[in-house]
Amino acid sequence: MSDISKTPLGDFRNFVWMVWKHLNLPEPTQVQYDIAEYMQGSSSRRKVIEAFRGVGKSYLASAFVCHQLLLNPDKKFLVVSASKSRADDFSTFTLRLINEMEILKPLIPRDSDRYSKVAFDVGLAKASHSPSVKSLGITGMMTGSRADIIIADDVESLNNSLTQGNRDRISDTVKEFESILKPDGHIMFLGTPQCEMSLYNQLSERGYEIRIWPARYPSEDKLSNAYGSKIAPNVRKMALERPELVGHTTDPKRFTDTDLSEREASYGRSMFNLQFMLDTTLSDQDRYPLKLSDLLVMKLDKAGLLPAKLVWSPSPTNEITDPTLPVVGLMGDRYYFPAEIVGNWSEPDGCVMAIDPSGRGKDETAYSIVKSLNGQLFVMAVGGFGDGYTDATLLGLATLAKTYKVNKVLVEANFGDGMFTKLMTPVFNKVYSVTIEEVKHSKQKEARIIDTIEPIMNQHRLVFSLDTIKQDYHSTSGGDNPQRSLMYQLTRITRDRGSLATDDRLDALSIACAYWINSLGSSVDDAYARQQAREFEKSLEEFCASVEGRHKHRHKKEFGMSKVYKSLRS
Repeated sequence: MSDISKTPLGDFRNFVWMVWKHLNLPEPTQVQYDIAEYMQGSSSRRKVIEAFRGVGKSYLASAFVCHQLLLNPDKKFLVVSASKSRADDFSTFTLRLINEMEILKPLIPRDSDRYSKVAFDVGLAKASHSPSVKSLGITGMMTGSRADIIIADDVESLNNSLTQGNRDRISDTVKEFESILKPDGHIMFLGTPQCEMSLYNQLSERGYEIRIWPARYPSEDKLSNAYGSKIAPNVRKMALERPELVGHTTDPKRFTDTDLSEREASYGRSMFNLQFMLDTTLSDQDRYPLKLSDLLVMKLDKAGLLPAKLVWSPSPTNEITDPTLPVVGLMGDRYYFPAEIVGNWSEPDGCVMAIDPSGRGKDETAYSIVKSLNGQLFVMAVGGFGDGYTDATLLGLATLAKTYKVNKVLVEANFGDGMFTKLMTPVFNKVYSVTIEEVKHSKQKEARIIDTIEPIMNQHRLVFSLDTIKQDYHSTSGGDNPQRSLMYQLTRITRDRGSLATDDRLDALSIACAYWINSLGSSVDDAYARQQAREFEKSLEEFCASVEGRHKHRHKKEFGMSKVYKSLRS
């Protein structure tokens, strides 16, 4: 078997062609050949292959394992993925190639060999404690494993990289690879960034060589600022020598320009930049203007009183470290409790429910319930209904309005030209009679949302109920569908049109906040001072009334309310 290395089959690219032919796939594309050449030819023993979604990284990795075992059956592989089932799918596919391809028949496990989708030996391998191929999820038990080559195939997923705590755990876990690796062994990461703080960005600081294949040819500016030396040499060469290719597909046999444009519209620009352009850079601090650290978070009752005045301070002593509160913001973002609660708890100035309707498609009928007191806005509830404008959705919205004692309902009228309002009015009249008002918008959505919410957050006037944040996260299948989450949308929106694939809940919040903008004309201190004055006037009147009552049998003119009131006022 070792003589194969001296034949054309010793070139992994030729073996890839054979595998693709066996699978009845079209001939490998130039990008796939380019990745295959890097897999076998790079001198680095620590490398990261970042390529756009759908390029076939996992197929190439399975073929690579088979090819390496064909060259040396005694090599040991550990395959690690984001989940155990994903890793098992990898080893199962690899085992099928061994069983089905004629040239790999000598590698079929013998009766005495391990043979399962969790771990298997190849037929020509010598006896060993370690199987030829073993699969694990990133959270699996790695202790006791040994490998010549570790393949980390998509260890980062949208779910396990959503919160800072999860990102830290993945970062620490992959460090364990070093203790598993045999002398002169190799570690190869294959993946697509799932967030702006991707694990793959950290690996370059740990001595890994990173190679990137984006779906479109990047501009010269992006080549310098976003990719640098990490970009695949062939992609760089074509982008610089043929500027007319910039913005067009790097792999036309895999994805046409039209296909990529459709995916960009579906994913949203931010997610497309991550998963197809592999661009995790933040061009400037204002690209993502809404930060969780500008919010105030605290326990609030659904129908209870609200704090008169809150003081914000990003001190570590105010940081919320509750492990049950997922932080889905960007790198280093945090939630903070109020540094101080000043004054008495009072009844809110009012409560509105904003609704962003949807049809029966992929969007939600989203809602946001916001109360106001002294120029501060308290987000009491957010969420969405996935079944459009059914009776269940309308009844659910009416019930929520009743629960939170909503004074006014605001409905986005751009949908259906007011049809949703006509449908919901009789349901609300039956469950909870309240004023319903339509709002229309003509400004670009992303700019409108940011222009509404950013000033309020920068002044730390937006307060979230602790339970609301938790409920928002868990209502998206426990973070499995984070793009539905308000906090995800809040921290990922940019001024670029289509920056979010889904923005229903954030849009509903902006509608509610826009309604209260007029009440934010003065500072919290001024509003609080006015509230104190009102409370003093009220208590003074109550005191005067009690004095008048006690002395009503005496000289009323002398001790009348007006005289007492004036005396106390002076």
